[in-house]
Amino acid sequence: MDDMLDRLGQTIKSALGASITGYEVARGELTVTARLPDLIKVATFLRDDPACQFINIVDITAVDWPSREQRFDVVYHFLSPRLNQRIRLKVETDETRPVASLINVFRGADWFERETYDLYGVLFTGHPDMRRILTDYGFEGHPLRKDFPLTGFVEVRWDDEQKRVVYDKVTLAQEFRSFDFLSPWEGTIYVLPGDEKAKAEGTGNKLTGEPEKKVSS
Repeated sequence: MDDMLDRLGQTIKSALGASITGYEVARGELTVTARLPDLIKVATFLRDDPACQFINIVDITAVDWPSREQRFDVVYHFLSPRLNQRIRLKVETDETRPVASLINVFRGADWFERETYDLYGVLFTGHPDMRRILTDYGFEGHPLRKDFPLTGFVEVRWDDEQKRVVYDKVTLAQEFRSFDFLSPWEGTIYVLPGDEKAKAEGTGNKLTGEPEKKVSS
């Protein structure tokens, strides 16, 4: 399998030349890295070339590398049902440099690109409806960026009592992430709601910290 994917990577690299900056076969998967300005050219080749036939777009997402000058890897996954193969395509960009939309090559890229814009802030040019798709109206920031704060932004919800949309400050509860025991096999020394039912009569209970009852022989 790896040899076949390596030959496919060589074929793509030979056909597209400088448009492909490299490829890698790892864990049975082929990843091709392309120049950002040549994205449409590369995607069209992967769709139309008889050696590829990647006619299905499976997903578009991004990876955030905040310390890197080209902060984002924009990652595309394609499927070739005829050849029973998958391929991953990557291009690099930053917060301000837009990426060409693939919507004219793969119509299914529509919502994937909107999701990548919404969660990472990657801009796509040529998209007919570049709006947020997952976050609420008026949301600020991009939640999957690694510098997105845990608190400070607002969420929007409908309040049935007030019969209107209300804005609440986002606060992520962390209290249940503070573990106070040494290993995951040990219990806590306090009782959480409902745990009192787990106490078995005549045995010790680590939840309550009560000592075990010794049975005389």
